[in-house]
Amino acid sequence: MSAIIYILDTLLGLALFVVMARLLLQWTRADFRNPICQAIVKITNPLILPLRRVLPPVGKVDTASVVAVALVALVKVASLYWLSDVPMPPPALMWIRALVTEIARTLLWTYFYAIVLYALLSMIAPGGYSPLQSLLTTICEPVLRPLRRIIPGISGLDLSPLWAGIAIQAMLILLR
Repeated sequence: MSAIIYILDTLLGLALFVVMARLLLQWTRADFRNPICQAIVKITNPLILPLRRVLPPVGKVDTASVVAVALVALVKVASLYWLSDVPMPPPALMWIRALVTEIARTLLWTYFYAIVLYALLSMIAPGGYSPLQSLLTTICEPVLRPLRRIIPGISGLDLSPLWAGIAIQAMLILLR
């Protein structure tokens, strides 16, 4: 039974990551001509397009994507409770766990790995172009730019990814 729980947790975690990635790409105004962005859109379209028919956008916020993230997180939490021998909590507590814990944890881990990859790619191939590097720049720059104003570089070495990673890990510890 634990193998089934692991597989389901992993698959639903990946589904939550992909749906959240689409939402992040919309919020950061990523270039959707990028092949990675196109793949994310194609993977998430079966869930988001039916929701768009029912839920219109509110301003610049795509409510279908926001609801899709919440639904996938809720399905993940509910199915893991259902498969384990733990009794189901009240619906309000389940929503809080899904929204706060799962979504926040997934968002923080997404940014942590994106910043690590962004920093590694900037050291390995500075000034080069790849679809992944362009995507990571779009996602990471809004987080790293304020840190660069506070923490200056030392001899041309940008320390903002290090401090962002430390801050993200501290927030993950607080979520436990």
